[in-house]
Order: sequence, then C-alpha cells, then structure tokens
Amino acid sequence: MRDAGDQFDSRPNMSSALRWVSSLCFIITVIITQDAAPFQVALQDDRRMLLSLDADDVRPDVSVYSVRVSGEPHTHTLLFTRPADGQTLPHPLQFNASYHGLCYSISLMLGNDSRASRAVRTVPVLTKPLPLDSVEISDYGPAPETGVVFQIRSPDRNIYTRVNISYMEGRQPRYMLYKDFFKGKTVFKHWLSGTCYTNISFQLVSEATVNRSTLVSHSDVTHEPLRHRTVPNPPLNVSLKIIHLSSRGASGSDLHAAVLKASHNASVLRRARDIPAAEEQEEEVNGEEMSITQMPLNESVTIYSSTAEPAPDNSTEPLWAEPTGSSAPTEEEEFVNALMPEYEDSNEPGSAMDVTFEANVMLTPLPPILLELRWLPPRPPTAFDGFNIYIYRDGNSTETATVDENTHEFFTELSEAGTYSVHVTTLSSSGDCEARESSADTGFTFYLSPAGEWMEQPLERPQEVSVKMLDSSTAAVSWAPSRHRYNGSLISVLSLTCLRPSISQRMENTYCSEENITSDIIISSLTPGAQYRVLVYHTNGPLVSPPSEPIIIDIEPTGVRDLVVYPLSPSAVILSWRRPYNVAFRKYILQTFFFNSATQTSQWSTYYEIASTASVIASVRVTDLLPAWFYQFRVTMETWSEPALVCCDASTVSFVTAPEAPHISTVEYSHGTLFVRWTYGDLFTDLSHSRLLHWQLTAEAKKSARRRYSIHVTRNMMKASLALPPGDIYNLTVSACTETSRNTSAPHIIKLEPAPPKSLYAVNATDAAVTLLWTEDGVVDFYQIVCRPLRVNRESKKAREPLLTAARVVTVSGLQPSSSYNCSVISSSYSSASEPAFITVSTSGEDSFHTLRCR
Repeated sequence: MRDAGDQFDSRPNMSSALRWVSSLCFIITVIITQDAAPFQVALQDDRRMLLSLDADDVRPDVSVYSVRVSGEPHTHTLLFTRPADGQTLPHPLQFNASYHGLCYSISLMLGNDSRASRAVRTVPVLTKPLPLDSVEISDYGPAPETGVVFQIRSPDRNIYTRVNISYMEGRQPRYMLYKDFFKGKTVFKHWLSGTCYTNISFQLVSEATVNRSTLVSHSDVTHEPLRHRTVPNPPLNVSLKIIHLSSRGASGSDLHAAVLKASHNASVLRRARDIPAAEEQEEEVNGEEMSITQMPLNESVTIYSSTAEPAPDNSTEPLWAEPTGSSAPTEEEEFVNALMPEYEDSNEPGSAMDVTFEANVMLTPLPPILLELRWLPPRPPTAFDGFNIYIYRDGNSTETATVDENTHEFFTELSEAGTYSVHVTTLSSSGDCEARESSADTGFTFYLSPAGEWMEQPLERPQEVSVKMLDSSTAAVSWAPSRHRYNGSLISVLSLTCLRPSISQRMENTYCSEENITSDIIISSLTPGAQYRVLVYHTNGPLVSPPSEPIIIDIEPTGVRDLVVYPLSPSAVILSWRRPYNVAFRKYILQTFFFNSATQTSQWSTYYEIASTASVIASVRVTDLLPAWFYQFRVTMETWSEPALVCCDASTVSFVTAPEAPHISTVEYSHGTLFVRWTYGDLFTDLSHSRLLHWQLTAEAKKSARRRYSIHVTRNMMKASLALPPGDIYNLTVSACTETSRNTSAPHIIKLEPAPPKSLYAVNATDAAVTLLWTEDGVVDFYQIVCRPLRVNRESKKAREPLLTAARVVTVSGLQPSSSYNCSVISSSYSSASEPAFITVSTSGEDSFHTLRCR
C-alpha cells in the first residue's frame, strides 16, 4: 500500500484484503458488543434501528426503561411501554435515523419514581452513507495533461469522511482514498498524459472511532462508471523549413529523390507512378542567381522552429540527419508523400500536393516551394498513437494529415499564395475513451507571396514603447529597435473616454473606435482632455506581431477662458466663461477661496459641479456670499479618464463683493449741525476681516447754493455730524464703501426750519421812514417785516400790513414823526417761518435824527 497523506494507490489484491479485514473487524466488534450486553440494537434498511430489551435487563428496582439516542443535533429519548399481561419484556422500540453515514450512540437508561434515569449500557451504531447523486470529471485548466477535477454531489444529510476512487489505468486497476473534497470538488494532478482512464467510480466511506475501535461503512456505487482521457503532451522541437525549388523535378533527380526518400516511413503514403518522358528533366539549381529564400535543395534554410518544451540539446547541429543517397525510388520499392505529376489516392491526407497538372491554367504559376516539418516525440510519460498535421491557408483548412507515432517528419508542396498556419499536435486515441490531441501551441504562421517570397510571423513584441506629446493634439510614438528585421509597423489608437459620456455630452469624434496608423509614427487629431490607449505592432506583410504593452495617454484639458464676474447683490454674483471648441471633459468644478471667520482659515472649497455640455459658453449663479468680502473663484475641467485629470488652476478671478446698505437710525439738527447715526448688518456682523473701508455721509440740498455736503467716516464709527444751512430740504444718505464698490442706504429726507436774520440794523431814520438791513442765514424764500408803535394812540390803532420782500434791505415808510416802533423781521422758507428778529426804531422830529441800535 502507498499512502500519500489521506490518499493511496494500491493493487487489487491489497485493496481486497484491506476491505475484507475492515469488514471482519466491524463484524467482530458488533458481535462482541451484542454478546457482552443483553441490550439489543439492530440496524434495518440502513437507517431504521430496532431497540429491544433482554430478560437480563429487567430489574426489580427499576420502573422506567428508556433509550437515549445521541449524535444528531438534537438528542432523542424513547420510553419502553409496560409489558402486556402475561409478558415480562416490553415491546421493542423503533428509531428512524435522519442522517446517513453518522455514528449514533444508543444508551439504555434505567430509573424509577425516586431517582433519575441513568445510562447503564451504550451501543455505537454507524449508519450507511447514501450513494452519490452525480459525478463529473473535467480537465484541470492549468495542466490538462496530468490534472483532472473531480466533482461529486451528495444527498442532503449524507456524511462521509473519505471517497474511495477506483479506476482502470489502461489495463491496470487503481484505487485511491481521497478526503480533500471542498464543497464536493477536488483536483487530482498525478495522472499520466494521454492515458485513457475507464471504469471510474466513486464510493463514499464513513469512519468513526469508538473505544479505540474503528467503525467503517461504505456506500453503494450506483452511478454509471466514467471514462476520461488526459490531454497528451505536445511534440517537442517542432521545426519548419521552406525550400524554394527552381522547377518541378523529375523522379530521376538525385536531390529531389533524397528529400522524398527521407519521408518513406510516413503513414500517409503516395505510390510513385511512371513519369512521362516529356517531364524527365533534371532539376535546375542555380544558387548564384537565387535570393536567400531560393537556395539549392541540398542547402535548404530552416526558417524557424517551435518548441513546446525546451530540448536538452543546445547544439547548433540540425535536429535530423541530412538525407543521403541518390538512387531514385522505384514503383515497387519506395513510397513517398511528395508531389508527382500523376499519382493515385489523391484525396488521402498527409500531403498538400494534390493539384492536377494543367499547363495552360495558371498564367503566372507559383514557383515550386516545398514545406518540411520535423519534430521530436512528446515528453514522456505520454500515451500517444500518432501526430496530426494541420495546414490552413487564409483561415481555411487546406490539408489535414495523420502519421503514426514513429514518424517525425512531414513534407508537402505549397501551390498557392496566402497566409499559412501550420500546426502539429500529438494524437492519443487508443482505448475506449474519446480521442484527444495536445492543446499547446506548436505551430507556425507565415505569408507566401504570389512571387514565392515568404515572410515569417513576427513573434516579438515591440519593446520600450513611449509616446511624447508634441502639442495638445499631436503625439509622436517611438520604440526600441527589434532584434529581427520586419518590413513595417502598425500603431493602434483607441479613445478610452469617447463612449463614456452620453450622446448629448460627447465631444470627441476621433478614435472612438480602434484606428490603425501605418504610414507614420505621428498621431494627430487628438482631443485635449481625452484618454487614449496606444498599441504598437511589428508587421511583416499582412502578418502582425503580438501587441506591445499598452501605453495610456492622458491629455490635460485646456481649461476655461474669459472668466468674468458679474455682481448681482452683496451676496450673489454670476460667473461666466468660455471654453475652446476642441476639448473633452466630464464636468466643470467651481471652487471658491475666502477667509472663514468661523474657522479662522482660508482654503479652496468646491462650490458647484456642472456637467459638460456642447455649449461653448457657460455661466452659473453663486449665492450665499458674505458682503464686502474678498473672494477668489476658480473654474477647472475634470476629465473622464481614470484617474481623472483636473485643469487648470490658472483659471482664477478675484472679486470683492459689494457691502450691504446701511440703515439710518437717528437724525438730529441743532445749532446748524446735523447729527446722524446708522446701523449695518445685524448683531453678528463682524467687520474685522471685512473689506469695508469707510462710510460716507452725504446731504443733497434742494435750494442751497452748495448743493452737496458730505463727510467720510472710518468703518469703526457709525455716526457723523454735518454742518448744514437752515431753511432747506436735504436728502440724507449713508454709503458703505469698499475699494471697488459701494452701497447706499435708503434716502432720508429732512426739512430744516429757517433761521431768523442775523445782524439786524436800522439806519437812515427820518420823521416818517426808517431803513432796515440784515444778513441772511441759510435758505430764505422771503422776509416779512412788521413795525408796531410802542405807544398806542388813535392813529396807531390802524393795522399796518406786513411788508414782504426778498431783499435784505428795506425801507419802512408811513411812520409818525417823533415815534418809537418795534420792528420784527421773519425769514420764510418752504411755507415755514422762523423766529422773528426784533429791533426798536424811532422816527425823528422835523429837526432831529437819531438812530437806535437793535437791542
């Protein structure tokens, strides 16, 4: 027996002996248990347990007999009924097990009315596991040559510890005990490549250890036996030769015969026929005038080789011996798979040289070209029966041949131009399993031009690819020189961002699908803000190499232009900008920068994000700004690429918001001076970091000679005084001023009462008249002059009409000689009269004159 962990592989006699010993131990254990204990437990139908008492179990001090069944998640207790009249033993109990493959502990419990039941005997019982519902065998993807995946599906509540896997390896029986089934699946990696495994069956095994004894139970095998063949290993050191022949040689040519003789042991053969006398010409070989691909037959050039696994021999010598001998094969002695003008069984596989010779059909026939394939057997151990050769031209199968396991070469003539794919696979078909071929790529691809020139498939990826941006829409691609010489290159460009936005947001119109550039290494018509994937290929005619590592180009967007701020109010503005037409981006990001008085910090923060549209002009309204505050606004573009690019920080504009309008709270006028107080904002308004510079108090007069009066006050004071002439109507305003703007309060209209005249004098008094003069104070529409005598007589009782004048000098006449008068002058403005100004005047007699000064 060979044990590897929990699996082993055994010969049939050893496995039979093991199972016989395990069964015998189990039978002996059950017999000993049953003989030693009268309490009987019988397992019927693999799950029904019959529990019965013996006469030795009955005791006079016991009144309650029960059985405790444990092992399942819940413990079950069964009571024996009292025996019927005339019987000493109760009827047996029956318990149906819910789990298969589980070890149950059956305990006999004895008790009475005065004490609790206790276990006196325990019998272990292992139920039989159920057979599997289904079994599947599949290839192990990483190594299908030696690995398989076993997947089994077991019924519910079916418990097993191992799986016994038996199978036939060819004609040898094998057995394995496996326990590493995770969720019913396991991988076995030690089968032989290309071998047919039959009669594969799976049996569940349940094991339990009780009192140093092992109980074992096996399930039945009900599924159909399976079969599986592993994938054979591929052939080694597959090599290909292209031989250019100057003309179709006759069977008598020594060189041609040597090549044909080398494949005499192929399984698909052509029998040589008589060659017409007209075609019995020697092959013309002119090595001096041929190109490197058109050499004499005995100097054929190996184009390239495909090695599925490295060969141990690193010698530069050919992998096969050069054909020797010059005798031509005869009809009776030799078989070849080369092209003859006439041959039998032209539809048999093994050769592509089945074109009927018609001299007048091909106007420009392809020069004769011979294809040679050689290989070595696959790496042992591999069970195989032969090799398959597949030849495809332009994607269509042109030839399929099968040779036996002893043939390691194949020859055919290529008669048409095109792209050829040649593959050699190992075939394994013996036994009852389905035939399989090796899966590793052991093939070649080359192009054959109509002129007979061949070009090999480029296998080397372009290395050290780099892309340098020349400007925002043009890039140059470069890469390291190749070790091989190829006749061209191809640059593939694909936009990774073109199809991400919706149609309404899509701004790109180039490289939305993969586009190839072959004429230049310059990529043009790129869109700023887009992301591109660039691949570079080597080309050899129509053949293309594997792609280079992808290069991702992230082009920065252009950013916005003409960013302008339009104020709306102290707390709102409108931002407007333009973008270039040729740019691709996902969204605009509007950010603001200002001093936050709450956190005492200044930082950029995102205010708004605007999805991109086809419009070239965009605008947004910004609200909730602080009045008289310094702000910076920045509008950037974010691209669709991953990771996203953001550009450009230079798209920034500074702005100081307008202040709020002050509110005039109190206005007082006294002694020619106007006192004004006002408020700004609310109780929480902080002017310490505000851009408010000063206040301006302005009074607009209606009639005054000086129409405008103003005064500037620092921002920390919200009061001011202003000297204004009386008697006029004034429009009062208070303006909050910053370096760029101001905001004015609502106008406050005030009417000042006129002031009485100043410096009132009486001059030039005569016996009947007196002249009064004064100075004006403020704005006066007219003056009212009234003179009343100090002594009242009959003549003075006559009321004198007031004298109205706009002048500041007036002569009052009609006075009585040698009389004293009390004269008053009142200023009048906007229908308002001032307090009177008084003066006492006296008229002279006929011979006297005096002047009294204003008291």
